[in-house]
Amino acid sequence: MPTIYMDHSATTPMRTEVLDAMMPFLTDDFGNASSVHAPGRRAHDGLEKSRNMVARLLGADAGEIVFTSGGTESDNLAIEGVVAADPGKRHVITSAIEHHAVLNTCAELAKRGLDVTYLPVDTHGLVDPDELRRALRPDTAVVSVMMANNEVGTIEPIRELARIARDAGVPFHTDAVQSVGKVPVDVGELGVDLLSVSAHKFYGPKGVGGLYVRAGTRIRSIQHGGHHEGGLRAGTENVPGIVGMARALELACEEMPREAKRLRGLRDVLEQGLMERVPDHRLNGHPVKRLPHLLNMTFVNVEGESMLLSLDAMGVAVSTGSACTSGTLEPSHVLSAMGVPPELAHGSLRFSLGLVNTADDVEYVLEKLPPIIERLRQMSPFSTQTAQ
Repeated sequence: MPTIYMDHSATTPMRTEVLDAMMPFLTDDFGNASSVHAPGRRAHDGLEKSRNMVARLLGADAGEIVFTSGGTESDNLAIEGVVAADPGKRHVITSAIEHHAVLNTCAELAKRGLDVTYLPVDTHGLVDPDELRRALRPDTAVVSVMMANNEVGTIEPIRELARIARDAGVPFHTDAVQSVGKVPVDVGELGVDLLSVSAHKFYGPKGVGGLYVRAGTRIRSIQHGGHHEGGLRAGTENVPGIVGMARALELACEEMPREAKRLRGLRDVLEQGLMERVPDHRLNGHPVKRLPHLLNMTFVNVEGESMLLSLDAMGVAVSTGSACTSGTLEPSHVLSAMGVPPELAHGSLRFSLGLVNTADDVEYVLEKLPPIIERLRQMSPFSTQTAQ
């Protein structure tokens, strides 16, 4: 039985080139980057070379990159840090389909008395820029809208949204965790003030990420300790992880033109094959404005977890949505915001392809999944629902 991994939006395997880059800083060059002796200076050199590389690849200046433990910390620092820097402003805007790293941060701010506006999305998961214009207030502290959705892959109109916020004098943050390494990301072209990244989404190590903070953006640290990372993120830097993230991002950006094309081709074959072989289905997300590697589909009268476990038994790893919400009985908040009824949302699968996937992998899934769905439908008490 093969082992086919199609859950790269949850996490990716670390590349051997990345591990090779990290090894010296796990062994000989293990010093604390804040120490002034030779081992510390070597670690500091690795840290700053990595900062310069990440900055260059994102179109930023080195001083605008803050290293963190990952996307969740970056999102927290971006939103709470900007709010803390201007306590007179008590309003935050985000979208209804954000990752919970953003949604739960906003929920915590609401508990502290701030107003939070959740922008709606259309049936494809797109935010309407006019909704942002209407939502902005004189006391809006920050706007946070993700660049691409982690469940359905829809790519948001970030340039336009950031421009609207900038015209209103409001800092704009985007969670680009699912975008960086998959599609071109240049902070200057996007016009954002803050942008979150996470290494393990583009074949780097887990537990390391970064936050771009445009020079001049008012932001405060949200944790206490030393003066690391320009005073914004206390704690000894994870130099091996940071070196690995920089190398992983370098490789991802170098390979992006051909790899995005290859993955888009595989995804389209998978999508078309499932549409032809499985009746009563629904494509979730925008048909064009989406990440090249991701496919989310609903299959009527069948439960997503049953499909997932059946595929797992055949060696195929996929997801029913975000890895951070696996195990919950609640329907996807993303699909719900897009207007998908709960009974249909529960019948969804997310396929996210990556470097290891081949045309043979796609054909294997197309061979195995339709009979699984047919068998599960025969066991289902529902027989009249159709995809909308």
